[in-house]
Amino acid sequence: MGRVSGRSCIVTGAARGIGRAIGEALLDEGADVCFADINAEKIAAVAQDNRERAQRNGGRVTHAVVDVTKREQVRAMIAHAVSVFGKLDVKFNNAGVNRPMNFLDVTEENWNFIMSVNGLGCLIGMQEAARQMISQKTGGKIINTTSIAGRQGFDNVAPYCASKAGVISLIQSGARDLAKHNITVTGFAPGVVATEMWEQVDRDLMEIGAAEKPGQAMAEFSADILRGKVARPDDITGTTTFLASPDSDYMTGQVVMIDGGMTLV
Repeated sequence: MGRVSGRSCIVTGAARGIGRAIGEALLDEGADVCFADINAEKIAAVAQDNRERAQRNGGRVTHAVVDVTKREQVRAMIAHAVSVFGKLDVKFNNAGVNRPMNFLDVTEENWNFIMSVNGLGCLIGMQEAARQMISQKTGGKIINTTSIAGRQGFDNVAPYCASKAGVISLIQSGARDLAKHNITVTGFAPGVVATEMWEQVDRDLMEIGAAEKPGQAMAEFSADILRGKVARPDDITGTTTFLASPDSDYMTGQVVMIDGGMTLV
């Protein structure tokens, strides 16, 4: 029996990177997992790639295509997972975007795009998951992905920092409101993680003149990591599975920093 055996989970932003790793780690511990993402082709492939993993560990796998900023699509995703698994126990609001711009160059379009996905998308995901859990009368867990950027501002990703600070506030607000329904709300805050998203950010920072060569930004950001190395997605998933498991049942309103010691708060 794994730590999350029998638990029905949804992970958004699961076509790649941290989201995919979260879902796969849950499968390894016996969960049923719905991988969800806006990219239809990639998320279908991820689910297919993980069918044997699910069977091997006693769980089930499905997938859903979702734009997390569209409430009806989020409702449809949850309804699909419940139709396959019978319930919803754990919801990871992991989908997120970044588009670096130097502080004085940030536009309304840049701000609205990032805040819509990272902020509003998280709120909608929390609300609709909570409604399902309340209707089941079984409680549940909502887990949000924030970032070290939610704890401090960086000059060329200001909207991203603001959005992730907002996610931390949503964790606290949701925890206060949903405790009476036996729903816990927690989050985790990665630092520098070697994923496809970071590779894109690296290219974007060169385009805006914030870095001169590939890999420079990651090297500079990670210079102060006390653990001495950039994280891989599997450095994150021990904590995310813990947050989805009964071992964290007494935690709510908290954010776990998983940054190798970059930010000591």
